[in-house]
Amino acid sequence: MGAWAIAVHGGAGIDPNLPKERQDEAKRLLTRCLDIGISALRSNVPAIDVVELVVRELETDPLFNSGRGSSLTEKGTVEMEASIMDGPKRRCGAVSGLTKVKNPISLARLVMDKSPHSYLSFSGAEEFARKQGVELEDNEYFITEDNVEMLKLAKEANSILFDYRIPTVGTCGAAMDSGLQMNGLPISVYAPETVGCVVVDKEGRCAAATSTGGLMNKMTGRIGDSPIIGAGTYACELCGVSCTGEGEAIIRSTLARDVAAVMEYKGLNLHEAVDFVIKNRLDEGKAGLIAVSNNGEVACGFNTSGMFRGCATEDGFLEVGLW
Repeated sequence: MGAWAIAVHGGAGIDPNLPKERQDEAKRLLTRCLDIGISALRSNVPAIDVVELVVRELETDPLFNSGRGSSLTEKGTVEMEASIMDGPKRRCGAVSGLTKVKNPISLARLVMDKSPHSYLSFSGAEEFARKQGVELEDNEYFITEDNVEMLKLAKEANSILFDYRIPTVGTCGAAMDSGLQMNGLPISVYAPETVGCVVVDKEGRCAAATSTGGLMNKMTGRIGDSPIIGAGTYACELCGVSCTGEGEAIIRSTLARDVAAVMEYKGLNLHEAVDFVIKNRLDEGKAGLIAVSNNGEVACGFNTSGMFRGCATEDGFLEVGLW
């Protein structure tokens, strides 16, 4: 029997001027999710069930960008995506382009468990959801007043916003130049508030899950890293990893898989592997990740101003942080 460990995140990249009330709200949500996961692990719930349980909680709360509270496309609609992976046999499930599924992470789990495929998207994913009897909501359920206002600001600035609640605008309402680019095009970037959870249980089984609404004012049909196995999510016999940040950079670097790869092929421990990929694999991209190893280690890394995160281990360690 080994030792369990858990980590959760609510996105990498935090505005330095984020109001204290918002910081406290984020810490309370992360702590609540940790408590849910810890209670399940103490009851010997398998890692794959724990990551789904925790991410469902994050999707249901509108604070972060997943499920209810997801960012809006250029057309003012929600297109959600998620993926989940079970380390022992590297089973996985992923979905994207969801407009009605209340908990995308649970549909990803059903793709893994109840379909012959690993990835379903758009109308095919929602048809599968209806056949599986998952809970559906009208698109309006996912849309918040804050996000409607942020989309308006993004359109006025002719910009894609990562942090859809904190616009990068100057005193005259013009978009500020962040100096950052995505695929060579300028964007305004603060916090990509994707959510995720990684767990290793007492049996040494690792699992990972990631869910997001994507970018504010994104093109319809855009798919980020979160549903892509090996990029936004990865789990194997060695570790479980969930990423957050600039999706295009995470996809190019296969960031989550690379953590496992350098552990396997370079012999690095978890902390060394996380540090290596953050420093050497993102080029000029901005991102962060959380990870656990099969021996009960937990680690996080980011090259942004901060990352909404929390982690706990069986020996009593518990930490929730932003910066």
